[in-house]
Amino acid sequence: MTVTLADVAARARVSPATVSRVLNGNYPVAASTRERVLRAVDDLDYVLNGPASSLAAATSDLVGILVNDIADPFFGIMAGAAQTQIGGPGDGSGRAGGEKLAVICNTGGSPERELTYLTLLQRQRAAAVVLTGGAVESPDHQAAMAAKLAKLADAGTRIVFCGRPPLPEGDALVAALAFDNRGGGRRLTEHLISLGHRRIGYVAGPPERTTTRHRLEGHREALRSAGLDAESGDGERLTVHGPYDRRSGYEATLDILRREPGITAVVAANDTVALGACAAVRDQGLRIPQDISVAGFDDLPFSVDAVPALTTVRLPLFEAGARAGRLAMGKENPPPGGIATIAAELMIRGSTAPPRVG
Repeated sequence: MTVTLADVAARARVSPATVSRVLNGNYPVAASTRERVLRAVDDLDYVLNGPASSLAAATSDLVGILVNDIADPFFGIMAGAAQTQIGGPGDGSGRAGGEKLAVICNTGGSPERELTYLTLLQRQRAAAVVLTGGAVESPDHQAAMAAKLAKLADAGTRIVFCGRPPLPEGDALVAALAFDNRGGGRRLTEHLISLGHRRIGYVAGPPERTTTRHRLEGHREALRSAGLDAESGDGERLTVHGPYDRRSGYEATLDILRREPGITAVVAANDTVALGACAAVRDQGLRIPQDISVAGFDDLPFSVDAVPALTTVRLPLFEAGARAGRLAMGKENPPPGGIATIAAELMIRGSTAPPRVG
């Protein structure tokens, strides 16, 4: 025999509405009452009818977290941190009482897949959607994203960007937490210039991504300010684009070394790319940092364990992900204007130093 909401209410000696409030977590309930309801749920082995509940309510218990690649620590750290706030540890009893089911959607970096997942989450009446990492800058894709997110928001879904800037059009967001990629990229290259480096190669990410553009713009700003890019065009000539992976760092660094054997430093789009760059430098019989300095971006966990430890730009990935999770759950008020720029911190380590001349 199927246990109903009314059965739970009778067992807990409360109204069905009170049971619903406890299970949905959408209304304050006295702690003693909540405990009594949850005990009745356990005793009767009651299972909330998710689809029926989502039809009755504006949204379901589902929260989608979109990532480019869950195997990439950049995305994994943010997604895991968001999930701690969305799924929540509950009260340690294993009982559900207001937590949501966080589902990781791996897009593989495909704009089409990103839209498909949003459509699927819309059909499931998702309570919230967290989109992590840089966005594709195609005007057509941005317009399609704005339209899709507006439909989700109209249906009651909370939309949070984590690690990406807001869309040029559309105001469907609860909040956008954007990393200061441009400022971080500028400070990283300024550090190399302060050491005396003048020929600096740059291994960039995919050209259509906001993260790539902003980090590269910061790098170019530093070169221009130092008078290293205005006339020679070295910034463009010594820049190679590719995926955010180790192989790209390896192959692009070899390409840059062929173009300009006299370079003394390589800046990589992220720390994973930097590992590939380091391998390429060593395979050419060169030393780090005595012959060529190498720097990364993100400060992923392995960067400090590289040999030598990697100079990089630290982004507070866990903190940003956790904040995005709280915003998605309505546990934290959005920042003023709905947009927050998260500072990037330069981490100077052993992979950068020479050459200082004069």
